[in-house]
Amino acid sequence: MYSFNNDYSEGAHPRILQAMMEANLEQNQGYGLDSHCDTARSLIKNAIAMEDVDIHFIPGGTQTNLLAIAAALRPWQAVIATTLGHINVHETGAIEATGHKVIAMPAPDGKLKPQDVEEAVARHTDEHMVQPKMVYISNSTEIGTQYTKAELQALSRVCRQKGLYLFLDGARLSSALTSSVNDLTMAGIASFTDLFYIGGTKAGALMGEALVIVNPSLKEDFRYMIKQRGAMMAKGWLLGIQFETLFQDDLYFQLASHANAMADILRQGIGDLGFSFYSDSQTNQIFPIFSDRLIERLSQSYVFSIQERYDDSHSVIRLVTSWATKEEECHGFVNALKALCP
Repeated sequence: MYSFNNDYSEGAHPRILQAMMEANLEQNQGYGLDSHCDTARSLIKNAIAMEDVDIHFIPGGTQTNLLAIAAALRPWQAVIATTLGHINVHETGAIEATGHKVIAMPAPDGKLKPQDVEEAVARHTDEHMVQPKMVYISNSTEIGTQYTKAELQALSRVCRQKGLYLFLDGARLSSALTSSVNDLTMAGIASFTDLFYIGGTKAGALMGEALVIVNPSLKEDFRYMIKQRGAMMAKGWLLGIQFETLFQDDLYFQLASHANAMADILRQGIGDLGFSFYSDSQTNQIFPIFSDRLIERLSQSYVFSIQERYDDSHSVIRLVTSWATKEEECHGFVNALKALCP
């Protein structure tokens, strides 16, 4: 059984493990105040071409999302996302548990549009309703699609016009930035958003996300929020050293390029066999539509998830590749699919 179920099945890239082993007996300052975190911050600042930002290393994505949203919003304020947004469907009400409503807007392609933001704001008119104050997006999205520079710039513009914070979930940012259709840079993302994070867990690290706070009004006392919500690791250097390694010699982007290349093999092979896809994803998640019978037979040799029901006899499955996905396994999946085709 080979797994295409997610991009965090494997541990960490050997260079990260080696760096952690070499530093294992070092004595480091705690809580992210160590030299490895400092170096990682410097490398990330170089990558985004921006010095005046605060960078915090958080163990996981859900923690990062709830920390960022809870810190930015007042008790009566809400965050706008798509109905497919991770904070809306995959975080067990973590945002609502902080006391903030998620205003979910339909988005068939997974991407929030300026008109969606304007509509959400227009619906909430007075103090008897929650007040929209933040827009949450992810890049790549939950269905593998991604924002263009023009789309992100347009969202940024409407957020600033409406007085809203723009927060970008970058759990799979590396895959989006290295896809064949990408025209964004990390520097561009930093210039268009108030805060965003750089995913490590799904990009070759053992764990960890790097939250970048651009807007000065959101920086103050953020470490208090991290500590209060249980996300401040005593051995914070273990997070810092991973990003220190990822951002040396473009390793972060090399690993994502490999994941995308493996997805390309699957996408091309599945498409050549005449199958359709649920979304136009050029990143490391693909969503082919298969018959239930075919899914049953494939699941005898491969692990993957069912995204949603398509019709009475078909479902959308999700195939995800990672920095460690083996090329021969991708070809093997395509050959197995070909053998099962009528």
